[in-house]
Amino acid sequence: MARILSVTGQRVAALDSGWELTATAPGAVSAPADLPQAGAWIPAPVPGTAAQALRNAGQWTFAAPQPLHDRDFWYRTRFSAEGAHTLRLHGLATLAEVWLNGEQLLCSDNMFHAHDVAARLRGDNELCLSFRALHPALAKKKGRARWRPRLIEPGTLRFARTTLLGHMAGWCPPVHAVGPWRPVELVAADGPLRVARADLRTGVDGTTGVLGVTLSVDGPGAARQPASFVTVGDVRVPLAWRDANTLHAEARLDDVALWWPHTHGTPARHAVRASVGDVAIDLGQVGFRTIAVDHGPDGQGFALVVNGVRVFCRGACWSSADLVSLPGTREAYRPWLQRMRDAGMNMVRVGGTMVYESDDFFGLCDELGLLVWQDFMFANLDYPANDRAFADSVAREADQLLDRTQASPSLAVLCGGSEVAQQAAMLGLPRSAWSGKLFDEILPAAAHAARPDVPYVANSPTGGPLPFTANSGVSHYYGVGAYLRPLEDARRAEVRFTSECLAFANVPEAATVAHVLDAGEAPPTHPKWKARVPRDAGAPWDFEDVRDHYLRLLYGVDPLALRYGDPDRYLRLSRAVTGEVMETVFAEWRRGRSSCAGGLVWMLQDLWPGAGWGVIDALGVPKAAWHALRRAFRPVQVSLIDEGVNGLAVHVLNETAATLSATLSIVCLRDGAVPVLKAERRLDLAPRSAQEIAAAALADSFLDITYAYRFGPPSHDVTVAALVDDHGVRLAEAFHFPQGRGSARFELGLSATLEARGDGGWDLRLRAQRCAQSVHVEDEQFRADDEWFHLAPGIERVVRLVARQASSGAVPDGDVQALNGLSPVRIRRSS
Repeated sequence: MARILSVTGQRVAALDSGWELTATAPGAVSAPADLPQAGAWIPAPVPGTAAQALRNAGQWTFAAPQPLHDRDFWYRTRFSAEGAHTLRLHGLATLAEVWLNGEQLLCSDNMFHAHDVAARLRGDNELCLSFRALHPALAKKKGRARWRPRLIEPGTLRFARTTLLGHMAGWCPPVHAVGPWRPVELVAADGPLRVARADLRTGVDGTTGVLGVTLSVDGPGAARQPASFVTVGDVRVPLAWRDANTLHAEARLDDVALWWPHTHGTPARHAVRASVGDVAIDLGQVGFRTIAVDHGPDGQGFALVVNGVRVFCRGACWSSADLVSLPGTREAYRPWLQRMRDAGMNMVRVGGTMVYESDDFFGLCDELGLLVWQDFMFANLDYPANDRAFADSVAREADQLLDRTQASPSLAVLCGGSEVAQQAAMLGLPRSAWSGKLFDEILPAAAHAARPDVPYVANSPTGGPLPFTANSGVSHYYGVGAYLRPLEDARRAEVRFTSECLAFANVPEAATVAHVLDAGEAPPTHPKWKARVPRDAGAPWDFEDVRDHYLRLLYGVDPLALRYGDPDRYLRLSRAVTGEVMETVFAEWRRGRSSCAGGLVWMLQDLWPGAGWGVIDALGVPKAAWHALRRAFRPVQVSLIDEGVNGLAVHVLNETAATLSATLSIVCLRDGAVPVLKAERRLDLAPRSAQEIAAAALADSFLDITYAYRFGPPSHDVTVAALVDDHGVRLAEAFHFPQGRGSARFELGLSATLEARGDGGWDLRLRAQRCAQSVHVEDEQFRADDEWFHLAPGIERVVRLVARQASSGAVPDGDVQALNGLSPVRIRRSS
């Protein structure tokens, strides 16, 4: 189906009001005439889901979601319209029928299909949508799968084109997607011109942007118009008639502003308009960019090259803006995507276990400069690709996605699906079963036809002697993480590109914990807390156990004893440790000599409140791990890596397009306060460059900075590196603890002074006399926009405070904590 275009005279009305919903036993009602006319109906939002309507009516709860695939759900509404129209349905989940005035117009069995249906209206009209029970239908499916993963239940979902959300026990709450989850619209047929299809192809020729526009039109205004044009930016070119219903033009923009991921430049976009006679057509916006894959000298790598520049891709895997309603609006997407951009992320992956997001999702990614890795919606299962009807349905699904995202510059990778090849290989099937027609023929053919400018990857992961080998192609790297490997494994594994990595049970802040447990229920030990900790199906451990492993490794504590003896301290250390691990791993992967060209954390947001995989909790509040990633992802960066007897390596990065002049300094501190070594060097950082400098080369005399030689007691307990520009701005800093972070606590001389800003907000001015670890703010009314950072002695840090509720009029009145501090410090007002 073509994208909706704004065409003069064409009327598109959203059928988004007056809907109501009822549930019936499977197959009990065959047609709308048999429905009850009163009684069991409840109001229903459209677009929306049955779970959303039931929740609004108090008949369903997210805390204890009832199954919905064991019933039929009927929606109905009445509206007034006359004559010939097109009924446009953007998505029906999943076994759906469409009835208009008692006549069945459509049957659909693919949640990801959109439909245009001709409709003859009679004035007062009744539209009914039925959604048939999925599980009874799947129980009738026959055919033995070559493998059956534990992740997804039931296994017969391989026959259904629906989301796997709600069907993955262990990490996703069982919320079933049922209903008209995307808009329902009525399109009048009386406009002067109808655009049946708009094909926009962008390219770059040297410094020139090239746009090809092909319009397929009909209607009374489609007669050959003498004055038809397309305008992009400041360039206007004539549209030529190829035949009675097809117009084409090619526009060339000299010295065009290219679209870049925001970490490397400006995501420039250009408005496109067409005019056919007196009819104006809004074709949206396009971006000019090139994307290629650099496989490296050995042919085993995977690095994206954007506009000729190798880009280190970093970001997270998307889940959903809201698991219950599955929204597709800018308002729902923006807070999450803006958080990604704010954290320095430049790529989001929509994995094969989720849903295809709406045009607004891609529009925001275009605007914000976020690359999109898009899986087709396939994961883990043995799909019946040799079934002709299934294959045709998949091809239509892919064509529709690619058609509506055809002009999106943010679309950077198309991927057949998630962990299908890995699942087959891990369960012992022969190499010939690791792929097949779906991923080798159907999907790549669709991708090449519609988006030849976007690289296609058969599966995530893929490459190497096994599909999941880390040092070849695309991997899902959980060496540091689920497999409890030491931090050094991040280098030893020689990761090339990891589209999933670093999954931990990330602990949210105290305010979110309160949404899980009632007063008096202890978070680390209560069954309700543990029930929301993600785990792999069938595994005897969960991801809290994984986090505890690294808690012991980095801080030298006994997690079990701490959990029961001092649960508050346990939660604080647990919040910090996953971010510390992530920051350390990305420092390895971003260094100049690294084999890695990208890493996407699993995952961006939690699906419900708790210690989930998300680096942002289900309420939209960043966790400590998000703050750590924001430090790790800075385009201008300094990091410290322990090279053992080779000393401490200082890595400096400048991903920007401009030369940067700055001063690099390092200082080694005894007792976190007394300098035993100070050194600095003036640097001119070339654009898109990385430098590695031995810390020993900055000093005039030997100091065992990494405590590798161990000649006597250690001389210091922390090394601080900083990159400062010519204006004195501290661009980046890094910390190294040669004896480990430890769990000892000290008097830090920490102060927190509150100051009012001119805009009515509040800033917090922080200073410490001794290096303070993982500094964070606790206030019921405010949160810090930057926290969980280490604070070097004598360095002032100003942190903006953000009100938890807008226009509350409250004044910050909380504490500042540091993990190595003896006690919290009260926030005080400046005099």
